[in-house]
Amino acid sequence: MSDPTPVIDDLREESEELDALVARLSPEEWRLATPAPGWTIAHQIAHLHWTDRAALVAVTDEDGFKGLVEQALAAPDRYVDDGAEAGAAQDPAVLLSAWRHDRTALDEALRAAAPGARFPWYGPPMATASMATARLMETWAHGLDVAATLGVSRPPTDRLRHVARIGVRARDFAYAAHGLTPPAEPFRVELTGPGGDLWTYGPEDAPQRVTGPALDFCLLATQRAHRTDLALTAEGPDADRWLDIAQAFAGPPGAGRPARGETR
Repeated sequence: MSDPTPVIDDLREESEELDALVARLSPEEWRLATPAPGWTIAHQIAHLHWTDRAALVAVTDEDGFKGLVEQALAAPDRYVDDGAEAGAAQDPAVLLSAWRHDRTALDEALRAAAPGARFPWYGPPMATASMATARLMETWAHGLDVAATLGVSRPPTDRLRHVARIGVRARDFAYAAHGLTPPAEPFRVELTGPGGDLWTYGPEDAPQRVTGPALDFCLLATQRAHRTDLALTAEGPDADRWLDIAQAFAGPPGAGRPARGETR
C-alpha cells in the first residue's frame, strides 16, 4: 500500500502556487475572461472550491456525498457550470477565504484517513492517494487557465507525474465516456518529464504505444490543448484513437480546446 503523503504534499504546493497568483488580484481582475468559454478567473477558483468541498464531503460524510451525487444526476449537463456560477457571484475575498478553508480541511482529512480507505466519487471510488491526485490534476489544469489569463508562465514541475499517471489510468474511462469499448490490451506510454527523465507505464513490449513530453500528455488529458498542437506520437490504431478522446477527469467528455488559429 503506497503512502499518500507525497501526493498530498504536492497538492498543497500546487494549491499554494495558484493561491499566490490570485491573492492580490483586484475585483476587476477576478472578472477577466479565461480560455474556458464563459468562465472568468472567479469561475475557475469557484470550481476548484466546489470540487474541493465535494471531495471533503466524500472523505468525511459518505451519506452527505450521496446527496451531492443526486444533485449531479438531476442536472448532468449543468451541475458543474452551476456550481462555478454560484461561487463566482460571491465577493472575491469571500470566495478565496472559503477555498482556503475547505482545501485546508480536505488536506487534514486526507492525512487522517485510515490506511486502505476508499471514498465515493462521481466516477469509481477513490483511495486516499487517488483523491489527492485528482484534486492536484484539476488544480493544475485550472491554474493553467488562470496563469494564461494573467500572462504568467508557470514552468512544469515533477508534480506532473501525478497528472500523467491519472491520465494513463483513466484510459478505459475515456473510451467508456465516449460510448466506446476499451481495448483489451494495455498500451505502453513513455513520457519525458520536465527534468529529462523518462516516465513509463504499461508493458515494455506492448505493440501500441504513446510517446512524447509529459507536459504535452498532461495538457491533452486535461483538455488544455488540442492534439495537433502537441508533440505526442501514437503507434497503433487504438492508441491513436485514445489521443483523440483522452481525459483525466470524471464526468462527460469535454469539448476540449480548439487548435491554434481556430475558434470555437
